[in-house]
Parts: sequence; C-alpha cells; structure tokens
Amino acid sequence: MSPESRPARRVPSGRADVPRRVTVTSPRTTAARRPRFPATREIDEQTHLGEVYMRSLLRTQFRLALFVCTVLACVVGGLPLLFLSIPELREAHLLGVPLPWAVLAGLIYPAFVIGAWLYVRQAERNERHFADLVERP
Repeated sequence: MSPESRPARRVPSGRADVPRRVTVTSPRTTAARRPRFPATREIDEQTHLGEVYMRSLLRTQFRLALFVCTVLACVVGGLPLLFLSIPELREAHLLGVPLPWAVLAGLIYPAFVIGAWLYVRQAERNERHFADLVERP
C-alpha cells in the first residue's frame, strides 16, 4: 500500500476519533523582514530606543562621576579628621614645613590630577563600549 493511498491515522481520544494533525510549511524559505535600522539612526531621530541608549550612557557616566567625587570627598574630608584624631601628626614637620601643609600642598593636588586622569580614562572606555554597542550590525 503506497503512502498516498493509506487512510489518515486516527488517534484515540476521549471524544470521537480525530484525524492526526499535519504540519503545513510554506514553500517560501525567506520571509520579508522588517528593515533593521542602525542604533545611531535611532539616536539621531530621538526614538524611544535611542533615548534608552543615551540614558544608559548618561547613567554609566554619572555613576563614574559620583564614584570619583565620593572618593575625592572622603580623601579631602578624611585628612582633617586624621589630623584631629592624631595630634602628633599636627606637630610633625616635613623638611621644615608642618605635615598638614605638606600633605595639602604636596599630596592632594597630585591626587586630584591622578583622579582626573583615571576619570577621563574610564569615561573614554565607557564611550568606546557604548560606540561598540551602537555600531553592532
């Protein structure tokens, strides 16, 4: 008996015999797809998706700035507390200059420069990651 001449197979169920389901597929192998726009176009046209991209970049940059400012505030605010809690440090001299003045004049500003340099490096890295995300095909 050839497959075409065989009757449809019946599957027993609680109700009347129902013929087995057959999967029907389309002969078209490529369906029309919605054109995908690059994310840069989404940002330029200020669509909702573009706003999401920009908000994520701004949030990342804000988090970095908040971290750097917090570290800076802890260091700058912590020095007076350190000198208040340890009176011997207030009386110490470094090359004839009181230690608090030497620390403020000699260590704080280089720390600011190093912090600024690290901030710029991290901000540029965040922007590179964002550009890679946006330019992905």
